[in-house]
Amino acid sequence: MTDDKIKRINELANKSKTSYLSEEEKEEQTKLRKEYIETVKNNLRNQLEGIEII
Repeated sequence: MTDDKIKRINELANKSKTSYLSEEEKEEQTKLRKEYIETVKNNLRNQLEGIEII
């Protein structure tokens, strides 16, 4: 997930609070959010797999 994509997620979120999103923007927002969530899940999974209990 790049900084540009995170910035775009925030732009769409702010726009949705002040006005309506077009269908195209809603689809883009959904796609970006899913990608972000998958990235967070994978990062967490990798961190947990790297933990060694002694």
